[in-house]
Amino acid sequence: MKNILILGAGTAGTMMANHLRKRIDHTEWSITIVDKEPQHYYQPGFLFMPFGIYSEEDIVRPKSRFVGDGVHYRDSAIERIDAAANQVLLEGGETLPYDVLIVATGTAPAPDEIEGMTGPDWRDRVHEFYTFEGSRALRGALDKWQGGRLVVHICEMPIKCPVAPLEFAFLADTWLRERGLREKTEIVYVTPLSGAFTKPVASKILGHLLDDKKIDVVTDFNIGHVDNEAHKIVSWDEREVAYDLLVTVPTNMGDPMIERSGLGDELNYVPVDKHTLQSKAHANIFVIGDATDVPTSKAGSVAHFESEVLVENILSFIAGKPLDTKFDGHANCFIESGNGKGFLLDFNYDLEPVTGKFPIPGIGPMSLLEESRLNHLGKMAFKWVYWNVLLRALPLPMIGHKMTLAGKQIPDGVVRPTAAH
Repeated sequence: MKNILILGAGTAGTMMANHLRKRIDHTEWSITIVDKEPQHYYQPGFLFMPFGIYSEEDIVRPKSRFVGDGVHYRDSAIERIDAAANQVLLEGGETLPYDVLIVATGTAPAPDEIEGMTGPDWRDRVHEFYTFEGSRALRGALDKWQGGRLVVHICEMPIKCPVAPLEFAFLADTWLRERGLREKTEIVYVTPLSGAFTKPVASKILGHLLDDKKIDVVTDFNIGHVDNEAHKIVSWDEREVAYDLLVTVPTNMGDPMIERSGLGDELNYVPVDKHTLQSKAHANIFVIGDATDVPTSKAGSVAHFESEVLVENILSFIAGKPLDTKFDGHANCFIESGNGKGFLLDFNYDLEPVTGKFPIPGIGPMSLLEESRLNHLGKMAFKWVYWNVLLRALPLPMIGHKMTLAGKQIPDGVVRPTAAH
């Protein structure tokens, strides 16, 4: 019996387990998935929990519930991957051999990477919403908020869900207005980027929205340290931004196990072929989701599209065939803009977000890169889709892994995709 071993039972790992169990020959192959954390979190819900939009119960389920028949679930921490020996060492000394390894260990905030971030202000005046514990603590801080300087801040890129800090600023604006606290609160958005977002067309539109909401923007701010005594963040070029409440996105890093295994880059992301998701160093290791170094968003939609590509490539690898199915970097995400409205982005490696209609070209019903009530409703409906469709590796009607140009309005000067038709 040969072994497919999946490390990580989050979004990406769970989807891969469910894809493979439906396609693999179980008389020849076994599938094992390993994870130390028993709870599965709907991570987009971390954005909503501080504002009371979602409860804790809305975003937590047991991980084992989503791993289907034919997959062995192991509850254990992972010490390291021994790629030369084709085995994984678990905490406690047990080893698991593999013939094919899928790394789906994700990414997580690493606040210790920034000097002073976990000082006396941590979980008091300094908060993050990229973890369940952080989101819950931030809700408590907002419940006590009576006004002052609210700073929304990104330490460095890449981060999981790169639009989430913008969404937090927009939702905070709405939340404060509803409570009569907006005039008592100065909102400042601080980013290491030169604009509101990583892509120019979207950055221009979202930057205007920040202006409209009277949210001040500080760009090109590369944080050096947090001054807990003076309650300010200080950049490497000695610029300062004071805060009464700092909502930061710490440096995001891959699992420390990747570093111990000698398989990652400086942020513990595993280098892969960006089209096949095969490790550049080991042919029988594949990587999916936030654990990869691919140049697209670290987001659940990306993991979903990657899983559709990766299952075909793993089946090809097992059969000794070329890896012909290509991932084009397709990402699709909603952006909450406040006041019950939202945006929708659809892009890939070669084409940044542009306007248009989605998913039916020319019809929609959703509009790309335009604010609408329907896009907000789509964002809210995604929770049901996540629990009941994506994790179970079911297809999304009319939305394939390969991005389409149809229905998109591409301005002059914006690069057209070469991999999508």
